[in-house]
Amino acid sequence: MPESRASLRGLYAITPERSDRARLLTEVDAALQGGCRLLQYRDKTSPPTERVSRAHALRALTRRYSARLLINDDLPLCRLVDADGVHLGRDDGNLKLARAILGPAAILGASCYAEPALAAAAQQAGADYVAFGAVYPSSIKPDAASATVDLFFDQKPQLTAALCAIGGITVANAPPLLAAGVDLLAVITDLFSAPDIEARAAAYQRLFEEAQS
Repeated sequence: MPESRASLRGLYAITPERSDRARLLTEVDAALQGGCRLLQYRDKTSPPTERVSRAHALRALTRRYSARLLINDDLPLCRLVDADGVHLGRDDGNLKLARAILGPAAILGASCYAEPALAAAAQQAGADYVAFGAVYPSSIKPDAASATVDLFFDQKPQLTAALCAIGGITVANAPPLLAAGVDLLAVITDLFSAPDIEARAAAYQRLFEEAQS
């Protein structure tokens, strides 16, 4: 069965660009120690052989913590390292084809920017979660479309896919998103630039626990 909304909930860590592989793995390990159980490997700069090596290392690390690994925009790499799923942007591949190749148990995510029509189409194509953003100004994608908190309020009853928020998210500005029904908080900078990554990951997880209670 595809992933239900209930099973996709919590901090969704996305790897930062790091030239130092050892540093990257140390940082990811800290996030996993802090309770993060969903990781996306995103790497736009490393050579292909290095990306494969890092993906294998991250696959081993996530398994150690019983966490799930998704690959950004690279279906062949996802299959090569036996990752748990893939995240695709608008121009990064066909969602229906990805679902057919990966099978029903894989996690399939889609970038939907600030466009409800894309989310509806992604869900129809088999996406388990749809990502809207940037919800706040983002240093990673400064020109990204703006997805307001109201968008999540509007889309929650329309979709069975989990709702993922991305872009400029911090522990301080995340609560309104959770109140709007967001299931996943996709975070790069506020997590991996924190002085204590483990503690920051734990703080995000607490936000979900508090919202649920």
